[in-house]
Amino acid sequence: MARGGHNKPKTDNVERKCIVTGEVTPTAGLIRFVVGPENLVYPDVLGKLPGRGMYVTATRSALEVATRGQFSRSAKQAVTVPDGLADEVERQVCRHAVDLIALTRKSGRAVCGFEKVKGWLAGGENVRVLLQASDGSERGKAKLWTPEGARYFGCFTSEELGLAFGRGSVIHGALSTGKLSNRVVEEATKLRGLREIDGDDMVAGKDKEAR
Repeated sequence: MARGGHNKPKTDNVERKCIVTGEVTPTAGLIRFVVGPENLVYPDVLGKLPGRGMYVTATRSALEVATRGQFSRSAKQAVTVPDGLADEVERQVCRHAVDLIALTRKSGRAVCGFEKVKGWLAGGENVRVLLQASDGSERGKAKLWTPEGARYFGCFTSEELGLAFGRGSVIHGALSTGKLSNRVVEEATKLRGLREIDGDDMVAGKDKEAR
């Protein structure tokens, strides 16, 4: 509730223009940046920093173009872009996605391990997301499948999935439907673009949902 008892407006469908492509798209597929102290450009992955936002499509290529003058043109002033900005954005998005997966697990809406994931898929569990580690065995991953309407992501490493599930390493994971899983989809989609992984349509992990 906002002040005075009024409901805050929903922002799920808010759209912004990418300063690189010029396309107007939902903010779920964009990374927000602001100009902070000493005119330094800061990534605002969580969308909470004060100041006028500048939005860039969540791909490595778009970020690299943005660092070559687009931020200054958008801000209408000279700004400083820190070295390794794209890598820092990738790190923050990955951390946020891992945290969301961990929250989904703690809510009882996630499982990991080949047999448990296979059991969910075969048992009719309403799976929203299938996760498989990028460094896992292709043979093992090919034995699982993505249900119709679910999303597949192979952009996390086994160590990153391990952090999400509270284990040393994880190759296979699945999330059931829910708001947290939808947020995981948003962040994992960004991470996939930042890591330039477009091979997520292998036999096991074909993303059947229209993009």
